[in-house]
Amino acid sequence: MTPNISVIIAEDDPQIAEIQRRFVERIEGFEVRGIAHSTQDAADLVEVMRPDLLLLDIQFPDGSGLSLLRRLRTENSATDVVMITAAKEVETLTEALRWGVFDYILKPLVFDRLQQALSNYRQHRERLLQLQSLSQQEVDGLLPRTGSPASRSSPAGASPLPKGIDTLTLEKIRGVFRTDTEKGLSAEQVGEAIGSSRTTARRYLEYLVGTQELMADVHYGSVGRPERQYRLPRKKSP
Repeated sequence: MTPNISVIIAEDDPQIAEIQRRFVERIEGFEVRGIAHSTQDAADLVEVMRPDLLLLDIQFPDGSGLSLLRRLRTENSATDVVMITAAKEVETLTEALRWGVFDYILKPLVFDRLQQALSNYRQHRERLLQLQSLSQQEVDGLLPRTGSPASRSSPAGASPLPKGIDTLTLEKIRGVFRTDTEKGLSAEQVGEAIGSSRTTARRYLEYLVGTQELMADVHYGSVGRPERQYRLPRKKSP
């Protein structure tokens, strides 16, 4: 069983920190290991607990979250960072990206946005762990990571992905159809194959139908209830 991803929350407002803790604990596969209300406490927690991920604000009474980020990077800390902040200055975002944040989320924090960021982070880690060697396609699938998962890299000239569709999950679903090209698959079957819910799988499948990468047929089961099944378009005869 894959261990939970350990998280430290660094937020000076105790109420906001508690909201973040509750949000994180609603997301499967993540575990809050500690909460810090100052940059020094956050630095101590990261040093002692070595979490996988730090949710980091920028404004603290004792200093800046960006300064802490720079410190972690110069000390070669393996902890990844997601910024959660009210700072909307382009210069702040630029510096955060320069120092290697995985994501940048503006306050007020919305659960769906945090869930999307953490889901992308989990998939990113899993993909890195599964890699045996690098190809350019694998690199392109991992980088760049921009401030918005909805705008993650896509092939040159392609349209940005719509909200709620991320590259990694999309590639997992494409992979299912690369290994099973003949028969149609239901949203439930695809969800089981990639480890997601039927609702999530259906959202991606309908997106692929819309881009004409997949086709959908109505299939009537033994009890007569219609079910949409998805398959690759049939190749035209020469």
